[in-house]
Amino acid sequence: MRMSIIKRAAALGAAALVGATALVSAPAAQAADGTTSLATVLKAGQAKFDMDYADYDIVTKAVEAVLAAKPDSAVKVLADGTTALTAFIPNDQAFLNLASALSGKKVTTEAGAFKAVAGLGIDTVESVLLYHVVPGATILSGDALKANGAKLKTALTGKVIRVAVTKKPAIILGDYAPKLPNPRVILSQVDINKGNMQVAHGINAVLLPIAAG
Repeated sequence: MRMSIIKRAAALGAAALVGATALVSAPAAQAADGTTSLATVLKAGQAKFDMDYADYDIVTKAVEAVLAAKPDSAVKVLADGTTALTAFIPNDQAFLNLASALSGKKVTTEAGAFKAVAGLGIDTVESVLLYHVVPGATILSGDALKANGAKLKTALTGKVIRVAVTKKPAIILGDYAPKLPNPRVILSQVDINKGNMQVAHGINAVLLPIAAG
């Protein structure tokens, strides 16, 4: 993957949240009343790089970096627990893999992966983060497993995530990079923050809103 290709994501610009129905051709999302935000659960402001690549330090740091540079970014919705949304969050290993592809050499530390991703520019990072957010619906894993063929409207205007569910079962998310493996939901890391209006599901690769590879 060439860095110049990924940088084209910046041209998509920062997007306003879409306010209409976020889940198309899929079961209705389950109601949740809690208002604990995903930023709180992911410990925004407290994340530290470590050797546990199964958690979410890098995506949390990316959110922090965007909001530090652009306090009014639509990414701030992740800190507003009164706004319903579902986020698909890449774990640290997903970012290590992406950083390795960007640099052309194996990246082995979370700090190194974050540096490579941040090097794409704040606008690009913002666009990629927004593409991982489905506003307006609290989608739990039970709903997602019944959502084969659904198209999810994301917080990046005009961009959708396509859902495919296999018999294994597996939930596969289709993005705009057909030459790269599609991210899969990590079924042992679903329903993060369940009971609240904002929930997240871990995924094993970074969703890309542009063709790449």
